[in-house]
Amino acid sequence: MSRHIRLFPVQILAIGFGLLILMGSIMLSSPLCNKSGESIPFINGLFTSTSATCVTGLAVYDTYTQFNFLGQFIIILLIQIGGLGFMGMAMTFSFLIGSKITIFQRSLLMESIGTLHIGGVVKTIRRMLFGTLFFEGLGALIISFKFIPQVGFWQGLWYGVFHSVSSFCNAGFDLLGRFDPGSSLTQFSDDPVLLITVMTLIVTGGIGFIVWGDIVDHKFHFRKYALHSKIMLFFTFSMILFGALAFYFVEGSNSFGEMPTADKVLNSFFASVSPRTAGFASVDYADMSTAGRFLTMFLMFVGAGPGSTGGGIKLTTFATLLLSMYSYAKHYQDLSIFRRRLPAEAQRKAFSSIASYVMAVLLCTFCLLVANPSFTAESCLFESLSAMGTVGLTMGITPALGTFSKLCLIILMYCGRLGSIAVAMAIARRKIIPKISYPEEKITIG
Repeated sequence: MSRHIRLFPVQILAIGFGLLILMGSIMLSSPLCNKSGESIPFINGLFTSTSATCVTGLAVYDTYTQFNFLGQFIIILLIQIGGLGFMGMAMTFSFLIGSKITIFQRSLLMESIGTLHIGGVVKTIRRMLFGTLFFEGLGALIISFKFIPQVGFWQGLWYGVFHSVSSFCNAGFDLLGRFDPGSSLTQFSDDPVLLITVMTLIVTGGIGFIVWGDIVDHKFHFRKYALHSKIMLFFTFSMILFGALAFYFVEGSNSFGEMPTADKVLNSFFASVSPRTAGFASVDYADMSTAGRFLTMFLMFVGAGPGSTGGGIKLTTFATLLLSMYSYAKHYQDLSIFRRRLPAEAQRKAFSSIASYVMAVLLCTFCLLVANPSFTAESCLFESLSAMGTVGLTMGITPALGTFSKLCLIILMYCGRLGSIAVAMAIARRKIIPKISYPEEKITIG
């Protein structure tokens, strides 16, 4: 087949994710993975598998109530592979058996983890794997100590591993249905150890593997970091602080109203971190004010960093948009930040990515409204942004969706994990260079 069909790296990634989702769907739909001992509808297995592989967290079933240990293990395995990229996981086996990594495999890895250069990509993968093992292991240890007294040693250990991987990969799946189905972390809104651990894992997984490399190479010498890392770190902490202040102001007398001041601050930071593609909830979003849900949708739209375990339009894209607006207002010709100038292609790619993202979300929202007339526009938009941003937060409508609505969200989750531009490139197959350059003529914009 390779002699007759030439596939580009982005197409191989798209097909690989699709096959992984399909295999997960078959297994999760089978009686072996369900506590009832009966198979579930394939569309629900497909939805769950897509949500896990695309590290989203939207679920038609409560994970603990519906799936047995095998089903839970398959879900967390899909989350781990989807979070790190299946090519990164495949290369792990190559490292273990000592095989050489070819140039084509390096190009696949470059696409998979979002690095800028093919050189050093194997080094980045090694750091990614060791870093993931370290952070997930440390997170699992801390979370296990929290649950072992409540559910026993082995169950507590499994809870630690499951929630650590789910947090680091920004997935949002949980096993807390044991205490209250579908409650996420709402029962632990006053537990600083658990919430801070989950937040730390979310941010660590969301800043991207490229930033990790800069931190390891240059330690705390910020000036030596690459421009990508500087933008990611500056905007990550700026967005967290902005979100926390906004949530404290908006929800302090609403969903956080009965909490002590310390818990209000803690939950404000959690509400700021989690929507940036993690999907855990320390309060019920149905109880949140309209302004709080709108702020959540904005954070879901922005998302995490490229080459990370998160989704959204990506922080660097959002930063490019802000710089473009500022430069246009000041009549500057270039986009500059941290004494560096962004290439012209960055602006074009950012606007293309945002436009395709918005169009996909609006189209899915429209489809959900048509298929579910009883749902509000807010809940459908919230669900669509959550799917496209691979977040997993919901206003509670996911289990009530029909087959058509689930298919719409499945497509959004798939596009959100790979990137809408990457999906378009995979479909296009080859680059077409126009043979004719037409005369230029101005139009009125704005």
